[in-house]
Amino acid sequence: MKQSELIYGFKPVWEAINSGKEIEKLLIQKGIQVQKEMEIKKIALLFEVPFQYVPKEKLNKLTRQNHQGIVAIVSPIAYSNIENLLPSVYESGKVPFLLILDKITDVRNLGAIARTAECAGVDAIVLPSRGSAMINADAMKTSAGALHQIPVCRQSNLKETIQFLKGSGIRVVGASEKAGLDFFDSDFSLPTAIVMGSEEKGISEEYLKLCDEVVKIPMPGKIASLNVAVAAGILMFEVVKQRLDK
Repeated sequence: MKQSELIYGFKPVWEAINSGKEIEKLLIQKGIQVQKEMEIKKIALLFEVPFQYVPKEKLNKLTRQNHQGIVAIVSPIAYSNIENLLPSVYESGKVPFLLILDKITDVRNLGAIARTAECAGVDAIVLPSRGSAMINADAMKTSAGALHQIPVCRQSNLKETIQFLKGSGIRVVGASEKAGLDFFDSDFSLPTAIVMGSEEKGISEEYLKLCDEVVKIPMPGKIASLNVAVAAGILMFEVVKQRLDK
């Protein structure tokens, strides 16, 4: 990781967060001074910056400088807020088309999905602030620049975000191989948010229950399993197809 992507030391990190600089993740050394830990954690929570406790050795691998047990990884993009963004989508006359990614952990999958989403005209990608792959140089490269073009919303409470979308007239459609409805039988001409689950576990049960509809991609082959980026692409371009046909 390039040193330009890092901010280290208590005061520089505190000031960076307080000034509104976009931080991808805050790393706090286990066992640092309690007062420093409390102060940095407080401001991280205030600005909804994801943080993680790590051993000193991990921080030493990132930088040889005096990090004082605190390292911030700078985000290469500026995040948007879905509650501010959605009204502007409606006001533009578009039928909203959103993509919610529930803990996609592979940065290349994230980048590939973003690239397809931009091509498909997705209005925004929604990510949870915890448990998702970091948007780093690999994700940016795989996205072929799409992560600079499409709004990305990092939300601290995905459940509340889904409820907000439903209350705003968005139909939330989950993707699961266990669903009974084929994806092409769903009406994507309506305002829609597609939910894609993690590579290992799929969509969390909590979010699956909130979906207005759950669809599957029929797979007559023996493996019956698709890479999440491929599956997301199939669903996104079904939305494109249906809206072009209208």
